Amino acid sequence: MTVKIEVIQGGVPHNTILVKGLVASLVFIYLTYLNTLLPAGSPPYFAFFGGLAAVAALWWGSHTIKHLCSYGIGTGVPSAGMMSFGSGVIAMLLATQFGVGAPIVAVVLAAVIGAILGFVANNVLGMKIPVMIQSIIEMAIIGALVLMGLAALMTGGFTFQSLVTGASLPLAGILNVPNYMGSVIGGCLLAVAFMLGGIAIQHPFNACLGPNWTQDRMLILALECGFLSMLMAAIMSIGLIDTGAALISVIIAFLGWIYTYDLFFKLAKRDAAAWLDSKPIPEVEGH
Repeated sequence: MTVKIEVIQGGVPHNTILVKGLVASLVFIYLTYLNTLLPAGSPPYFAFFGGLAAVAALWWGSHTIKHLCSYGIGTGVPSAGMMSFGSGVIAMLLATQFGVGAPIVAVVLAAVIGAILGFVANNVLGMKIPVMIQSIIEMAIIGALVLMGLAALMTGGFTFQSLVTGASLPLAGILNVPNYMGSVIGGCLLAVAFMLGGIAIQHPFNACLGPNWTQDRMLILALECGFLSMLMAAIMSIGLIDTGAALISVIIAFLGWIYTYDLFFKLAKRDAAAWLDSKPIPEVEGH
C-alpha cells in the first residue's frame, strides 16, 4: 500500500521535541526516587514528579502522533495512541524488576518492541511510511514512560513492589494484612492509567489537525491533556499514599491544567480569527 505524503511543515523540529521530552520525562521519573531518601515512614512527597514525567512524555508524544499521522493516515490517530500504550505497558512492567535502573531499561525494552512493530507495519503490512519505524519506537517509549510516571505518582515509586503493594487492612483489630486488591495492579489502576494516557496522547493532533493547524496550539493542548490526566491519577493516589502527599500532586496538576487550558483557549481564538482572514482553497481545474 502506498500513502500520499502530506506532511505539515514548520515550527520546532521534531527531533528537538523528542530530545526535550525524553530527557525531561526521565529526569522527572528519577526525581521521584528522592522519596527513598526521606526518613523511614515519611510520606512520598516527591510523588508529583511522576505526574510531571507523564506530562512531558505526552507533550512529546502528541508531536510524534502528528509526525506519523500527517502522512495521510489521519484515521489512524486513535489506533496509534492505543499501540503506544499497548506496547509500552509490556516494557514498563518488565522494567520495574530492575530497581533504580527501571526507567532506562523501560526505554531500551520499549525501543526494541517498537522497532519490531514498526518493521512489521512497514514491511509486512506494506504501509511504507518513511517515519513509521522511528515513530512506533518513539510511541512505545512514550507509553512506557507515561505509565511509569503515573504509577510513580500514585505510589511514590517505580518498582514492581510499589505496584503490587496496597494499603494495609486491620484483621480482627490486631494484625495489618496487605491489601493487594488496593494496589495499582490489583486495583486495576494501571488500566485506568493506560486509558488516561492513550486518550491524552492522541487527542491534541486529532483536535487540531486541519488547514489551520499550528504547532504551538497543539503542544499547549497536549500539556493541558497531560495535566488533566495527571489530575485524575493524583485523585486516585489518595487511596494509596499519604493524603498530604497526594494533595500536593492534586494541587500541582490542577494549577497546571488551569494555566494550560487558559493558554490554549487564547491560542484557539487567535487561530480562529486568523482563519477568518484566509482565502478559499482554490479548486484545481479538471478535478
